[in-house]
This record gives sequence, structure tokens and C-alpha cells, in this order.
Amino acid sequence: MDRKSWHEAYEPGVPPSLEYEEITLPAMLRRSAGSHPDAAAVRFMNRTMTYRQLVEDVDRFAAGLASLGVTPGARVAIHLPNLPQTVISVHAALSLGAVPVMTNPLYVSREIEQQWNDAGCVVAVTTDFLFTSRVAPIRSRLPVREYVIASIPEYLRFPLRLLAPWKLRRSDPPLIANVPDQRSVHRFRLLRGAPSGTRSHPPPALDDLAILQYTGGTTGVAKAAMLTHRNLSFQVQQLRAWLPGLVPGGEVFLGALPFFHVFGLTVALNLPVALAAEMVLIPNPRDIPRLISSINRYGVSIFPTVPAMIDGINRSPKVGSLKVGTLKMCVSGSAPMPESTLRRFEERTGGKIVEGYGLTETSPVTHVNPQNGVRKVNTIGLPLPDTDCRIVSLEDGVSELPAGGEGELYIRGPQVMAGYWNRPDETERVLRDGWLRTGDLAARDEEGYFRICGRKKDMILASGYNIYPDEVDQVLSSHPAVLECATIGVPDERRGETVKSFVVLRSDREATSDDLREHCRANLAVFKVPREIEFRDELPKSSVLKVLRRELLVQELRARGLPEPGP
Repeated sequence: MDRKSWHEAYEPGVPPSLEYEEITLPAMLRRSAGSHPDAAAVRFMNRTMTYRQLVEDVDRFAAGLASLGVTPGARVAIHLPNLPQTVISVHAALSLGAVPVMTNPLYVSREIEQQWNDAGCVVAVTTDFLFTSRVAPIRSRLPVREYVIASIPEYLRFPLRLLAPWKLRRSDPPLIANVPDQRSVHRFRLLRGAPSGTRSHPPPALDDLAILQYTGGTTGVAKAAMLTHRNLSFQVQQLRAWLPGLVPGGEVFLGALPFFHVFGLTVALNLPVALAAEMVLIPNPRDIPRLISSINRYGVSIFPTVPAMIDGINRSPKVGSLKVGTLKMCVSGSAPMPESTLRRFEERTGGKIVEGYGLTETSPVTHVNPQNGVRKVNTIGLPLPDTDCRIVSLEDGVSELPAGGEGELYIRGPQVMAGYWNRPDETERVLRDGWLRTGDLAARDEEGYFRICGRKKDMILASGYNIYPDEVDQVLSSHPAVLECATIGVPDERRGETVKSFVVLRSDREATSDDLREHCRANLAVFKVPREIEFRDELPKSSVLKVLRRELLVQELRARGLPEPGP
């Protein structure tokens, strides 16, 4: 590609363009197992799997999936926290040419039903407690034909394998459940025991669909970015080029970012697999004491993170015990990190954080601050190799703005998605001549460092999760006491943003904030539930009676003594 201003700011050894190897992620896993068969691949509590063992389990589970009718192109829902079974399931499905549909374990039944029907999932891999509490009640409304049930203790060693069920049954809520034997429901440990057999399908090609990664829009309608094997493979190669100091077979990644999130999938799973690195799995990213102890105990060298995790570490009484001697890099994304949070972490621990940026539609990383070069706080850094960017005028949607100008960020590169699943109109709206229209407002400086100025969308980013106000409003409006409502994101030091809803009650009904939050908890994942609810007599509206969310945001920021949002 043509040389850009940001290429001059690349650290030595990072090229502006790459010669890409034509290799898929399943082939990367086999290469890592061939070159480092005895290296630790997955560490989960008291169990460690080597790369040789991981490939064996992937092959056996792939054979099990094939026996259930999984063929190339079939969608397989993976509804798991960060467990060894998650790593195995993703790579088993990919090796068959099937398409994983990564599903948030926090989703309630309504959200699962929406996603799995949209994707047309034929097989689902889930846990015993998620199956009984979230999936079983809606089985008749799902397209899934076969279920595979994983259990947390099955990948533990003695004595935890015996002790864990007792503890998990007494947790709140219980994290283990008895699933009676029934038709079309299979045990992960038994399906994994199937003989590997002979591959009956050709390996996936680079331009085949690899992942359906769900995102959304301000309309609240779920949509899936179609990420190809080429997208995922070339993204990993871009990241390896950006981080030339990483040593194959010699790195330890903290796998606390959820794999159902595209940031965790790429940076905490795909990248370490390509490097034959160890993945230390943390099922609960909010377990800050375990994050700290795992970094200390296992010599973590790469810590993919989000601002909420860093804030949690800052607030922990154990922060002083954090050992950062092995940490080469804490890379933060998914939400802007307050400078105070970053500075506090670095001052208290001696570690270093670099921020980056990406979207579900870009696999996801497009920008990162240099690992060892100039880091500019409050920026998202520089575009990765082969990633072209433009700042486009909001007035005409065409003119490219010079350095310093604020406009919409357009991105082009090998990591940009093929389009949205079954949504050609949405695809045409955001993809034009190879350019992705991000909907984010940005600016770049003379050296090519970019900063995000705001969002055109109403999407709320809380602790790295995407929350769509219309979806929250839809659930709130279904409460019999609610006449009308509007939801916005308000600044929050810990979460980046948090959810606030403004509610007008019906004149003949009563409800408290607790009543409405309980209603939301029954119909929304916990991170979408409004943290603040304000009752009003009326909401601001336009001349056509459309509720003006922006006016509510302006009022809220004024009340908090904060600057009003930009244009």
C-alpha cells in the first residue's frame, strides 16, 4: 500500500505491508502442535493441556460433531465461558469447515432464541447449568437439533474434579446442574471420546465463512458480522508483525477476556494458538483476585484487558502484590480507558498499558499504540500494517479531512468483514468500495495517531460490552406500569459508560426502580440492566413526537457538570 504518515511512527522491525501466508487457523494450530508438541497450551485451574493433547482432543471432538451431522457451513452455537471445552469446540468446528456462533453465557433465554434462530444453528455446545436454566425452557422454539453438554469439573484433575461439583452446587446461582439423559442431548466428555476417524470433508479455504460474530445497531436488531478464515488468519499475522518481540513457544497469555467477544477470541485465543503460547483461562473476568494471582503464579507475559479489569485491579487490596516483571504488554481495548485509571495502574504496579481500537466488523483490531515505540495516551494508536484509514467529512460523507479534522472513521484492510449475515441492505450501508464506514467520529494528528471523538450511534459501551438502548427500552416498555421510556449511556469511572433509563409511568400504575430493574433482569443480560432509573412526568420529543435521547444526554451531562457531547 502507499506509504502513509503513520508508517513513519512504526517502531523498527514493523513493516507497513506484509507478505501473508495462506494458512487457516486450524492449520496454525497443527503447526504449533508440530513445532511445540509438549508446550503448555491450555491451563485451567489444576489442569494443563499440551499442544499435542489439545490437537488430539480437537480431532476427537470434531469427529463427534461430524457424527451429529455437522458439515461445512453448518452453524454451531458455542455457549460457554472460558473453559478448555471452549477452545476445543471452536477449533473442532473450524476444522470441519463449520461456523461457530459465539454466544454470551450471560444471555437470557429471549436473547439466545433471537441469536440462534437468526444464525440457523443446528448444534449447540453449552454447559449443564446454562442448558437447564436458559436453553431447555425454549427448546421448542430453537432450530438446534443436537445439544452437547459440557461440565466445568470434567477438565479438572484430582482432587478438584471431585471437590468442584460440591462447591459449584452451593454457589449463587448454582454453576452445575443435573441434565437427565434425553434424546439429542450428548455429554461433551463422551462425544470427545469418539474415534477420530478419517476426514470426510476438505479443509476450509481462506475465503470460506469462519465465524458469525454478533454485533448490533441502534435499532436493537441483532446482526452478525461474517468473518472469513482469511480475515481471522490475516488479522493474527498483522498482530504478530505488530508485536515482533513475541517468542513462539515462549509466551503466556491471560485468557480472561471472554472468548465470545471478538477481542477475546482474536487476542486471547487465536493469537496465542498461532504462537504456540500458553493460555491461562479465567472463566470469570470479574474475579480480580484470581486475575492477580494468575499473573503472579504463571508468569503472564501478555495481558489482553479492558478498562473495567484495570480499574478492578486498581481498587483491589492485592494490587500491591501484582508482579509485572514478566509482563511485556497489557493491551486494552473495547472501551476508552480513563487516563486516571491508566496512570494509577502504572504508578502502583510498574506495568505498561497500550490502548488499541477495533470493531466486530474488523476481526477486530485496526489500531494499536506501539509496544516499544511512542505511546500516546488518549489515542488508539496507529493503524496496523495494510490497514488504510480516512477521516471523512460529516457534511458531505465524501471529503477526506486533513490532520486535526473530526469526521467519520473509514477503514479498509484484510481484516474487514465480508458483510452482515442475511442483511444485504445493512452490508451495503456500511461497506462501500472496500471501505468500512465505522460510525465512529475520529481525528488523527500529524504523526498518524488516531483518537476517537465520539460515536454517531447511540450504542452504549459499558465494561467493554455493547448495549443497544432500543433493546433496553423495548424490555422496559413491556412492563405494565411504563408509559414511555428512553435509555442513554452516561459516563462512569469504572465501566466507561453505564446505563441510565428515563421512565414515565402510567397515571393509574405504580412501580419503583427496583421493580423495573427486576423486570429487566428477567429479560436482559445483567450488563444491560439499567444501573440508574429516573422517573419523569414527560420526555423531550421532536415535532414528530420522537423521543430525543440526545437532549436527555445533554441534560444529564449538564447536571453532572460535564462537557456536552460533540456534534
